[in-house]
Amino acid sequence: MALGLTQLFQLIEEMPAYRRLAAEPPQPGEETRVVVLDGAKPYLIAALHQRLGVPMLVVTAEPEKARRLHEQLSIWADAPVKLFPEPDGLPYERLVSDVSTELERLQVLSTLACHNRDESAEDIPLIVASALALMTRIASYEEFAGTCHAIKLGQEIEPLHLLRRWEAMGYRLESLTQVPGTISHRGGIIDIFPPTSELPARLEFFGNVVDSLRLFEPESQRSLGVVSEVTVGPATELLAPLIREKAELEQVLKRLDLSSCAPGIREQFEQERAMLLDGQRPRDIRFYAPLFNQDSLLDYLPREAILVLDEPQMIAQTMAELDSEAEQIRLEKLERGELPRHFPRPYFTWPELEPRVKERRCLALTAWETDEESRRLNFAPAPSYGGQLASFLKKTKQLLAQKRRLVIISHQASRLSELLGEEDIIAAPLAEITEVPPPGSLTLVQGILAEGWVMNGESYLFTDAEIFGFTKQRRQIKRRPVPRKRLFVDITPGDYVVHVEHGIARFTEVTTLKTNGTEKEYLVLRYAAGDKLYVPTDQIDRVSRYIGAGDGPPALSRLGTQEWARTKQRAKEAAEDLAQELLVLYAAREVVPGFAFSRDSVWQQELEASFPYVERLTSWRHSGR
Repeated sequence: MALGLTQLFQLIEEMPAYRRLAAEPPQPGEETRVVVLDGAKPYLIAALHQRLGVPMLVVTAEPEKARRLHEQLSIWADAPVKLFPEPDGLPYERLVSDVSTELERLQVLSTLACHNRDESAEDIPLIVASALALMTRIASYEEFAGTCHAIKLGQEIEPLHLLRRWEAMGYRLESLTQVPGTISHRGGIIDIFPPTSELPARLEFFGNVVDSLRLFEPESQRSLGVVSEVTVGPATELLAPLIREKAELEQVLKRLDLSSCAPGIREQFEQERAMLLDGQRPRDIRFYAPLFNQDSLLDYLPREAILVLDEPQMIAQTMAELDSEAEQIRLEKLERGELPRHFPRPYFTWPELEPRVKERRCLALTAWETDEESRRLNFAPAPSYGGQLASFLKKTKQLLAQKRRLVIISHQASRLSELLGEEDIIAAPLAEITEVPPPGSLTLVQGILAEGWVMNGESYLFTDAEIFGFTKQRRQIKRRPVPRKRLFVDITPGDYVVHVEHGIARFTEVTTLKTNGTEKEYLVLRYAAGDKLYVPTDQIDRVSRYIGAGDGPPALSRLGTQEWARTKQRAKEAAEDLAQELLVLYAAREVVPGFAFSRDSVWQQELEASFPYVERLTSWRHSGR
């Protein structure tokens, strides 16, 4: 969430190297290399995005770093920042995609497609992706953008034709439209929930004319307001099997060489090939994406967009490592007869992407100077005090006396305000910065930022990381849209359940509570000692059915204690110990008989690389699997 820090962008204008960069940004086919402190990269990117007013795609080496950068950019930027997540699962793996992951990806692709179609759009795309997300093959831009369209009030269109068109775009016909990617039809009324919209839309027809166009609340189905237009984009990334002619599909699918597949695998492929030709979607249809997807995220970028590469050498190295690991998986599956011969790669390699990258306006950011042509921005790490508040307060007074500009962004702003007041430094916590802080001033903002910096030796940005030695971690809640009628598919009243944060409970009912004038549904979980927990139904992904080893009922957890946290920690330690024992056993049998090693040893790392199962878990851990 943005903290209202954009006034601080004016401070970087005092830096000559930045002014030159903003006045002479990279042109198509050019790369500008900039040396900048890691902690200042979100600030620099957000400032450039606002100053230049062009779309930007920021690429980092690892998914976890991409998520952190997305979080920090969302705090700095004055426009929405979107994350393009990598697909679920390993290459060549049959896996049903997580709904929320696919929605995030669709939102990014639709945002870029709509921006290319309507360059007058207010929001200028700022997108973050990892190397794995960038190298993944995605749907043809021409096919994806060609399906995007707008429905306007008063437009004349045959309702059944519209339904068929939307089903060909991946929308599922349901009795109620409650989650993105669904449509419903009742008489002269059609509901649709585009993945790019926060709310579904209701179209009421008078004959073949759209007579009414409203947004509505998916849970209560109540109308919320009239709109004049609704933009509709695809509800699936894999459009080709749905929109291409049958003869073209046959041409693609007959390339599958099943001669080396095991009998059961060959039969599965033949059944799924028949389903695709019949217009049906197999459960794991995304497995077939490499047969049709030939574009990358770069193909969706407008020509004027700037491609920001965060540590280009690390990106290239990461792509090479992922390619090597994926090739090992492919060879194993071929050996087991689980994959057709010549099955296309689901990703691009760095040598394949590099020419496309070089065609772009490219800004390469690095924390280390690589050559004399690199432009260095004058940022330095902020001093660190590790919780030594007396030292921090003393240094603060010295800096203010030297007319330095201080900005503090802290989750504990109120506490710091009191401590500063005891030193006769008056600084009331602010929710946002509304004007440029003058030299010799201290500005205190309530919020969370990862790390601070010193710019030009004049402006100091401090965060909790420098002051206290740690930063409160933001809890990322990944919303998984769940239709109301499916709440009881996995759990029913009376079942024992596990809440990821509060432990074992009994699920009793779903109830409706009214807070701040809004009614909302909650799952009621009963814990030990009669305690109750109300979980919003949009957080049902945090609750799962309890599965125990015995037949007897489990012991309920206690709310407000550390009991569940300790239980999870013991389980984690037990799993680590078991993994360690397996590795030691493997070493004793296969590598160095009788050799013992520590968990951090190089020997263990080499052993893990030789242990196929562990290798797969560890080598892809940066993908969040």
